[in-house]
Amino acid sequence: MGKRWSLLVRYFTRFWRRKRRELRRWLEQTNTIVHLSILLIVPVLIALVTLLSNAVGVFSFLVYPPLVSGAYTLFADPEGKYASPVKFVGGLTVGALCGWVAIEVTARLLFTPPTGQLNPVAAGITVFMTGLAVWVLGVEEPAAFSMALLTLFVRAQVDALGLFVLGAAVSSALVAGTFAVWRRYIYEQRAQYLYETTDADDQVLVPMVGPDPAATAMLAARLAGAHRAGKVVLLEMVDEEPMARAERALLQSHGETSLVKSGPTQPDDALVADGAEPLDEIGMRDDLDASVADIERHATAIETEVGVPCQVVVATAGASPADMVVDTAREANCDLIAAPYETEDGWSRELFRGEIDTIIHRSFEGQTRWRRILVPVNRANDVAHSMIDFATRLAAETGEVSVASFVTSARERRRAEDVLANLVETFSGSIETRISRSDLEAFLTNHGREYDLIIIGASQDRSTASRFVSPPTFENIDTEQIDADIAIVDRH
Repeated sequence: MGKRWSLLVRYFTRFWRRKRRELRRWLEQTNTIVHLSILLIVPVLIALVTLLSNAVGVFSFLVYPPLVSGAYTLFADPEGKYASPVKFVGGLTVGALCGWVAIEVTARLLFTPPTGQLNPVAAGITVFMTGLAVWVLGVEEPAAFSMALLTLFVRAQVDALGLFVLGAAVSSALVAGTFAVWRRYIYEQRAQYLYETTDADDQVLVPMVGPDPAATAMLAARLAGAHRAGKVVLLEMVDEEPMARAERALLQSHGETSLVKSGPTQPDDALVADGAEPLDEIGMRDDLDASVADIERHATAIETEVGVPCQVVVATAGASPADMVVDTAREANCDLIAAPYETEDGWSRELFRGEIDTIIHRSFEGQTRWRRILVPVNRANDVAHSMIDFATRLAAETGEVSVASFVTSARERRRAEDVLANLVETFSGSIETRISRSDLEAFLTNHGREYDLIIIGASQDRSTASRFVSPPTFENIDTEQIDADIAIVDRH
């Protein structure tokens, strides 16, 4: 009974964690914050205008239709052509003024229509004057025309029309002011609220395995070096516990000041193994000396070249190296794992199943500087933002980052442009965007050599059925045909 209850609790825990992750990723999309802002802010603004109208009587109800449509245009496309508070206020005010002038001119020079009828000449003059005015003054605003025509429904007295124009100016200024504050402190700063990479992923664990772990360790160091609190933890994985104890003892005898832990299988306070076997009795002193010298050399290179504190963990791999890596990262308080790509048994991909952000790095020629970085994306979500964030950290001020989207038809181009705009707007500095009609695999095969590093998403946020129908991009790519480093990013 207890075992069944434990399995049930574990199932619901995983279910809740998955749903919470899906909700978070939904909230992290730019389109989501835009539409939520429209739903929450615009109704409050209209309610406030109505409250002021009831209190002072300046605002006419006829102002509301162009005011609401214009407000929607502002918030729905904050970076668009009409997303200008000055143009918004100027357009609506100019439209109301043009309608006022047209009514007065036709009433004085031509005729006044009978009660209950509109003046067709005034309507034509109103549209003409509004179009000319917004063009000449540079305050083009679609809602200005509806505001201008609404003056035809207002009684043709100077006082009434004057209050209407004043109401248009004041109410539009209220909406535009709110929009300007929202765009400056919420929309343009959304990376701080939406994406966790702004202040996270600065303490990185690196399993020192594979043919070229030094390159991955340096990649981790440059990622961590972008934040003040950054640090790198090098994980030395050995097959047997006696070897681990001996290596920890040797590190301690060298006066190593870095953290030397026994791994997740030992108590948290066991920073240095006690009772380690004498190294001579193990009969592997030469191998141990070489291993310790190697790990110390990597740590020194990181601290010297990048200026990031480097610590060392020695642990036994056990039956599941991936689980051991995740447990070690949790104990070392790391929020990111940067692991070399393992082709033999593929355990590095198992890290994607863990609960810590992961980068799997395949080094091409052991390079430790990445100047030209390509980031292929297809959605504006947290994973895509993380990839661009990592790319900008690695490229620093002197490198170049290209964010690319790949489409199959011209009709998809506009959506791809919006996706790229939503992503790169949250970053400072120069980021190149490009859209290609070729598929990603062909593009990387033909142009991969033009880049030092290609950062790809792991697509772990998709459902199992979706990944079965359309496997993740990194699984379809023949990495051996790409003459560049590859990094596969997974967010949790």
